Amino acid sequence: MASTGCTAGAAENHGAETGKLNGRTEAERCPVEEVALVVPETDDPSLPVMTFRTWFLGLTSCIILIFLNTFFIYRTQPLTISAILMQIAVLPIGKFMATALPTREYSLMGWKFTLNPGPFNIKEHVVITVMANCGVSIGGGDAYSIGAITVMKAYYKQSLNFLCGLLIVLTTQLLGYGWAGILRRYLVDPVEMWWPSNLAQVSLFRALHEKEVKTKGMTRMQFFLVFLAASFVYYAFPGYLFPILTFFSWVCWVWPHSITAQQIGSGYNGLGVGAFTLDWAGISAYHGSPLVSPWFSILNVGIGFIMFIYIIIPICYWKFNTFDARKFPIFSNKLFTASGHKYDTTKILTPQYTLNVSAYESYSKLYLSPLFALSIGSGFARFTATLTHVALFHGSDIWKQSKSAMKNIKMDIHAKLMQRYKQVPEWWFLILLIGSIALSLLMSFVWKEDVQLRWWGMLFAFGLAFIVTLPIGVIQATTNQQPGYDIIAQFIIGYVLPGKPIANLLFKIYGRISTIHALSFLADLKLGQYMKIPPRCMYIAQLVGTIVAGTVNLAVAWWMLDSIDNICDVEALHPESPWTCPKFRVTFDASVIWGLIGPARLFGPGGLYRNLVWLFLIGAVLPVPVWILSKIFPEKKWIPLINIPVISYGFAGMPPATPTNIASWLVTGTIFNYFVFKYRKGWWQKYNYVLSAALDAGTAFMGVLLFFALQNEGHILKWWGTELDHCPLATCPTAPGIVVEGCPVFK
Repeated sequence: MASTGCTAGAAENHGAETGKLNGRTEAERCPVEEVALVVPETDDPSLPVMTFRTWFLGLTSCIILIFLNTFFIYRTQPLTISAILMQIAVLPIGKFMATALPTREYSLMGWKFTLNPGPFNIKEHVVITVMANCGVSIGGGDAYSIGAITVMKAYYKQSLNFLCGLLIVLTTQLLGYGWAGILRRYLVDPVEMWWPSNLAQVSLFRALHEKEVKTKGMTRMQFFLVFLAASFVYYAFPGYLFPILTFFSWVCWVWPHSITAQQIGSGYNGLGVGAFTLDWAGISAYHGSPLVSPWFSILNVGIGFIMFIYIIIPICYWKFNTFDARKFPIFSNKLFTASGHKYDTTKILTPQYTLNVSAYESYSKLYLSPLFALSIGSGFARFTATLTHVALFHGSDIWKQSKSAMKNIKMDIHAKLMQRYKQVPEWWFLILLIGSIALSLLMSFVWKEDVQLRWWGMLFAFGLAFIVTLPIGVIQATTNQQPGYDIIAQFIIGYVLPGKPIANLLFKIYGRISTIHALSFLADLKLGQYMKIPPRCMYIAQLVGTIVAGTVNLAVAWWMLDSIDNICDVEALHPESPWTCPKFRVTFDASVIWGLIGPARLFGPGGLYRNLVWLFLIGAVLPVPVWILSKIFPEKKWIPLINIPVISYGFAGMPPATPTNIASWLVTGTIFNYFVFKYRKGWWQKYNYVLSAALDAGTAFMGVLLFFALQNEGHILKWWGTELDHCPLATCPTAPGIVVEGCPVFK
């Protein structure tokens, strides 16, 4: 395998014959304290990487995960199975293969190989996990493009060509891979780009493979197994037996007949004041594990969250009745009519699924809940704030790296250890990028009636992705928060191509989802640097995993759409049918809002939400005074840590995230990454990321078990503890004359 650069020692003149570097200076150590405490500063280049075990277990894990995740996403209770399950499951299998497979050497067309090169090692395990990660949503497996294809086939009843669908899935993901390759020098190589989420992975790999010297207390492996078991057993309560633990809204119990108290105190349909969750899945559902995010990032999110939930929303709702707020629930992601009822999109559609303008005008304008509307507005500010923040605080570094490429880049011990391996040439990534763009443009000509998005729309989407991937990557690589711009992509194309819902979906795929794929690939490349995986091995593993996952993803979805009668059609399905596709209904509704009705009717002149557009300008300006203060007072190191995009992230994701999800995430992160990190640093260094991985794994294993053993069989518990939060009045409007079932009418 020397020809691929997947073996050690492929690069000359870097010494390190022993594979271990010791006695490093402080200048070589990573200046990011969390990385220095967790990531090993040694490398053994003699370890085999792309072995038969790697390929077999990696591809098998990838196919199993993508099949299961695609199958379950169509169900009423969708289930996402994370790569951490395979990360743990393949370890005993890999060790068994190391003892059972023959060690003899085989020869094939001059190429010599063995099925068993020795003990199952940590580098094989990392590459297997990277391939498995292609089979889950964050790795791009559960592709958003499948959502678009499902909407086209199941909702818009299009007779889409399979080859067209395959091109949509693969070009989206490979386009992201192309962006990742171009942006490596900015988002992987610099020391400051440390990708906090990877540290939990590094800790778990070390716990699973390294033999620890016996010290006081448990080893990391013992600690992991104890909390894995505890998390596994405990999740049976919030996951099945006692779901009220997910949203513990005691305020509603104290004031059971007060709408205002329940709007304030409901953890599920209100502001969640006083509510909390004792469910790890609820804590980590939307912003990831709080044990992984750095303290300054948690603090920024907390500032934004408090401003939004406890100041802005109450003032807008109770003081000014902004956007007719009291006609609707204070917190909901549903669409509403002027009379406060759920918006029926079927009443404004023609048989060709275009907008019936006269029906729209006679039925009702579209209204949003106040929190949902302001959350969309915060997305406008977050988009421009991200561009300004990165230009001001990181622009000079990016410019220097653009000019000098890799020559004068600041390198820590991890980057130096990686110099012994052959790097991946830029043109390998450029081929994928140019090929994806060419195939996408070809698709827009060959299937122009199906995709609705013309060639210039494709180029526009590529340009948007190119502009935003770098600044969003900088934010994610330093804070573990990914500012989204889904709404922006749909907003822009909704203005340019009104009445074209499919074009709107595809523009979002190429303009936004390719960025998500790119950032996932970049995070894996940084994990490869931390674990000293040869770059060409990472390239091959990611590329093969992506192509396999994308193909299986579409094949399974296509089979289900063709073989399950009335899939996703709630009205036509049997009442007990599990194939209601709630996730894809959201995708369909988004195509109606942004593609069919269009942003001009909501945010244009005369639109109810037109003033939210000013947040584009406000977001662009807000980082400027912070940057000026950081220059005037350079000795104040806390000023540059004020991160406006991350502060605005305190508003993000709500709904579907609830204030209780975010508040519990903030409290948990503060306990571990401020208090424990400050006062028990030894414990934090040894156990913090291992604890995060154990909680994730135990919850995931029990979630899968509950689904197959009980929920999938229709064994659903019904008692007081299974009701969400006992706040039935939280969804009631408070405007006079609005009649909603189950709610009192105000006069």
